[in-house]
Amino acid sequence: MMTWQPSASLKMLKARAQLLASIRLFFAERQVLEVETPLLAHTTASDIHIQSWRGVNSFGSNTQTKYLQTSPEFAMKRLLCSGSGSIYQICKAFRVEENSRCHNPEFTMLEWYRLDFSLADLMQEVTQLVCQMTNQAAIPRYTYREVFQNYLDIDPHTISTDALEQMTRDHIELVGGEFQRNDFLQLLLSEVIEPHTRGSWFIYDYPEPQAALAQIAQDDLGASVARRFELFCNGMEIANGYQELADPVEQQRRFELDLAYREKHQLEVYPLDERLLAALKTGLPPCAGVALGVDRLLMLVTGATGIDQVLNFTTDIA
Repeated sequence: MMTWQPSASLKMLKARAQLLASIRLFFAERQVLEVETPLLAHTTASDIHIQSWRGVNSFGSNTQTKYLQTSPEFAMKRLLCSGSGSIYQICKAFRVEENSRCHNPEFTMLEWYRLDFSLADLMQEVTQLVCQMTNQAAIPRYTYREVFQNYLDIDPHTISTDALEQMTRDHIELVGGEFQRNDFLQLLLSEVIEPHTRGSWFIYDYPEPQAALAQIAQDDLGASVARRFELFCNGMEIANGYQELADPVEQQRRFELDLAYREKHQLEVYPLDERLLAALKTGLPPCAGVALGVDRLLMLVTGATGIDQVLNFTTDIA
């Protein structure tokens, strides 16, 4: 018999409605403007670790290719460049990944940008939001270096790539693939460190090659680090934040590196986002921004053990 019933209970529907209302109240109290941006756009995130859903439609002799957005980031930055001030958005986002305990290809994202906030300011605001919703008291913060020193007794910024590879192979069976330094670090973090952590914690100041759309700076020990953070709760990544890159030349360089990697490794190559680059040339105000998974936050609030318990309809029964 075909399944038509929702996977979430009525109690969970009410819990989601309450969470969304609480989030909106949180930002209303701080006078952060709620905005909406398109889910369909002419291009999408170039990040090599994120794959997008693509749609092609024909209208007579005109064929259009559009992408479902993996986050509202690019459009929101165009609003920031136009003078919107601090903004937030609750929206659907889409990523081509398999269903899992913590992921559904269509999910709800909360993303916000705060003008003149430092990375520490934004971590504090994320802490206030998450603690208010989950009744936690505080969330500790650790640098990327501290995490690797505490769990593996290495400095991830200075260890040789050969030694890093050997450590990875000592802990994880690597099969096939072309592995780079960042691959080893990410595998150690996700497969060795994260499973042994409990509670909630921030990691910040990632290695420079993991900057994505974040600024680069020198840390206290002289290492070049990405000014970004991630929040983990009960073994799940909940939020990913940046001290936002505003340099259009550097942004274009990173886009082109991503697209070159995609072409080399036979991943889909997306059009360069010329509209975002044009907006950045007019000036992105100094800001920090973060994306937070609402479905995962709801799992924390309700104690759900799987994302299917907090979604009305998962992708496999939609």
